[in-house]
Formats: sequence, C-alpha cells, structure tokens
Amino acid sequence: MPTAPAAEAPAPSITRFGLGTAAVGRPGYITLGRDLDLPAERTVDALRERTHDLLDAAFAAGVRYFDTARSYGRAEEFLGAWLAARPGAAAEVTVGSKWGYTYTAGWRASGVSAHEVKEHSTAVFDRQVRESLAALGRRPDVYLVHSVTPDSPALTDPALHARLAGLAAEGVRVGLSTSGPAQAAAVRAALAVTVDGKPLFSAVQSTWNVLETSAGPALAEAHAAGWLVVVKEGMANGRLADRNATGPDTAALRELAARTGASCDALALAAVTAQPWADVVLSGAATTGQLASNLGAAALALDAAALAGLAPLAEPAEQYWRTRSALPWA
Repeated sequence: MPTAPAAEAPAPSITRFGLGTAAVGRPGYITLGRDLDLPAERTVDALRERTHDLLDAAFAAGVRYFDTARSYGRAEEFLGAWLAARPGAAAEVTVGSKWGYTYTAGWRASGVSAHEVKEHSTAVFDRQVRESLAALGRRPDVYLVHSVTPDSPALTDPALHARLAGLAAEGVRVGLSTSGPAQAAAVRAALAVTVDGKPLFSAVQSTWNVLETSAGPALAEAHAAGWLVVVKEGMANGRLADRNATGPDTAALRELAARTGASCDALALAAVTAQPWADVVLSGAATTGQLASNLGAAALALDAAALAGLAPLAEPAEQYWRTRSALPWA
C-alpha cells in the first residue's frame, strides 16, 4: 500500500470507518457516476444482493459501524436481513439509523417530483421508529433525526423531546444528522437541548470533507461534550473520487495522489480521519472495489504539510451546498 507523507500520528484504525447504505438501498441517489456502479436492472433483489456483498466485505475488513435510514428505500430491510442471517456478526456491530424523511420515489430512479419528504413531527417519529424496529429486527444503537437545520422543530418541540428521551432511556443513543450551510448552527443548538436538566442528544452525523469544512469547530465541541461524531459525505457525493476529481477545484488532491501513489478517495477520507473529533467516517461505496479503495485510508496518516496543502480546496459553505443540490438523481 502506498504511503502518504511522513505522519505526525499513527494511521487510523479500521474501526473508525463505517459503511453507509444510501447509495445501494434505493434505485436513485445523487452520487456522481452511479450509473457506472450499479446493475442495469436495479431490482429489489439486485440491490439487496449488492448491499449484502458490501456488508460482507466491510465486516470482513474490520468495519463495525453500519449506517442506514428510513428514507434510503429498503436499506433498513436489507441490513436487517443481513443481521438476521449472521447472528455472530450482528452481535459485534453498531447500527445507526435515521428518521424524519419518508421515502416517496416508489422504487424509481427518475421521473418523480420528490424522492423523500422531510417532517420532524411526533407523528412521523412514532410511525418511523416502529418501522425501523421492524425492518432492522432490533433497536438501532444510534437513532438520529434526519437532516436537522436550525429551523427544525426537532430542536424546539417538547413533545418530541420527551419521545426521544424515552428512547434514550431504553439504551438508544439519540442524536441528529445535519445538512446545509448552517450545519454548525444546528449542532450548537442541539448541544443546548435538555430534558429534565440533562442533555438530550449524544450523537451527530454531519457532512465534512475537504471541500466543505464549515462544521468542523462545532463538531469538535460536540466531541468534547462526549457525543459520538459520525462524518458522512467525506467524498462529497463522488466529487472527490479519482474519476471525478478532474477540475481545477481538486488539483491539490490530485497532486497529493500523484506524490504518494494513493487514490484520491482514500486521501479524501484520510483527511477526515485526521480530524481528532471524527469518531466514525462513513464510506458510501456502491461496489466492493470502491469500498476497498475507500478503506485504503486506514493505511494513510496525513502530516500537517499534506493537510495544509489540501486546505485551499475548501469552498464557501453556501457554494458547496448549491452545487450539491444541483447534482442529479441517477
């Protein structure tokens, strides 16, 4: 395995990596180049098989965190079937899921007005927590309010807070995921939420990558408060994959890859694991080859000079999220 520049810290353990199922739990998603990655016929059976292949490969490599959501098509169902068929593995893994979006695409990749609809209400929580339990065949270890923004009622609704506190009392780590240019504000607002004088939330899943670094300080605060910090979209929905990192905006990443012999995707994820507050870094791989390349980040420890060389890639948060929102569902 090629090595990065001299490290100031050891390379991260493979257990700091997780596998997300957004790209394989439904026929449509926004990862660039996805048409090249999935079977031509995106049937339920074909994507179930692909999901199970990825879970098998990830577990064999040492990954022990698996991420899913109610809105990822049938991803919870696929993961639940995998867990049921492998009780030994199921006992070792941490399962994170999310509620708050309802999948509405009807197993179609295109031609729909909306693939998912967001609602952070007690009614949706009551329905989706039951659905998650049924699909997974167990309580998730981590259950997040999906895509919280500063205006979300998940930050202010006492009735919802009581529901979430009840779930936490059953041993589930309750938290939120964030999206959009105000991720940091959402995390800080969540840090202040209490029920009966105690912090309600104890986990967060946020986007952080070398193009979008704005949430970093707030995630460091969450980590310092004892929260589990999970990082999603470390490859910016495929923008940092070798086949897509071709423009001037990613030149520094390509130059580092050329110097070290490492892939762009592994370097991008290594830049995430270099953040001391990042507990789990998700791979969103759609093939086992992509997963193996992503997990190559576990052999890389970027030194301060390498990280400084990547720092100019960061975009203004508003620009990054405008670009993301324009990505096509494929």
